[in-house]
Amino acid sequence: MKILVTGAAGFIGSRLLHDLAARGDEVVGIDNINDYYDVRLKFGRLASNGFIGHITPGAEIRSTVYPNARFIQCGIDDKPAIDALFARERFDRVVNLAAQAGVRYSITNPYAYLQSNLVGFLNILEACRHNGVAHLVYASSSSVYGLNEKVPYSEEDKVDSPVSLYAASKKSNELMAHAYSKLYNLPATGLRYFTVYGPWGRPDMSPMLFASAISRGEAINVFNGGDMIRDFTYIDDIVEGTVRVLDKVPSGDEHGVPCRVFNIGCSHPVRLMDFISEIERAMGREAKKNFLPMQAGDVYQTNADTSLLEREVGYKPHWGLREGIAEFMKWYKSELNPLR
Repeated sequence: MKILVTGAAGFIGSRLLHDLAARGDEVVGIDNINDYYDVRLKFGRLASNGFIGHITPGAEIRSTVYPNARFIQCGIDDKPAIDALFARERFDRVVNLAAQAGVRYSITNPYAYLQSNLVGFLNILEACRHNGVAHLVYASSSSVYGLNEKVPYSEEDKVDSPVSLYAASKKSNELMAHAYSKLYNLPATGLRYFTVYGPWGRPDMSPMLFASAISRGEAINVFNGGDMIRDFTYIDDIVEGTVRVLDKVPSGDEHGVPCRVFNIGCSHPVRLMDFISEIERAMGREAKKNFLPMQAGDVYQTNADTSLLEREVGYKPHWGLREGIAEFMKWYKSELNPLR
């Protein structure tokens, strides 16, 4: 199959491109390589997939590792470029992982989320509609559950109480995808990703923040006094589940609409202090802790019910927290980490 992966310089996107190319699919990756966080990490991910050399906007570069993989620096909010790309390539399937990420960042930079997560996603929907894409898989988020206090979170739960603009934009994506599925018979599957960690993870997420601070002897910020729970999920499990979903095109639901939404997480939530303990164990030193109140836009806990995804595609996470943190720390300490 010919597959487009947007957000291909991102944490999940870079690993997904790797796995799809390794199994023999023809893969095109795009990313705008914005400076929301240190671009050295993004270029490092691209290099790990064989995209080596000078990368310029609009220019195509072929992987030195996978001859069936190409990369183009391009943002999904660039409608003319997206339209031309889809018309030229005629993709079979699309995985849209490009988005302005970060819950807290949305408090101070709201317009970035509207441009990428809404306008950009609309461009992807329109391009899929007009170019015969057989299946669109797109990233939603566990943040859509917002103020929902019932746990574990189920796909049947109401998600109409977001606590951040980021969460609202992801819920909007689900509604937009459903409308396009209904109007144009576009098969679409949304994945509500729960907290993902592992090698090449984002530097604004807790594993990288904690490891970086501890290694420098600095205090880590622990919000809500450490009383938080997260469904930490290792990157390998996330990507395997995404590939399984990509390979299964949804048929019509009870209303005949070929649109689905799934939770994808570990289903074994961990207390934040226990997560910090595993980081300390792997680093061989105790963290200095700066206990702070809950941040605006944060929620107390996330906990995924993934039984629907297990029934539908056989998804079952395999990585435990201790082994996952060990792999993350091995990468963090290695020369592969450009931020070390």
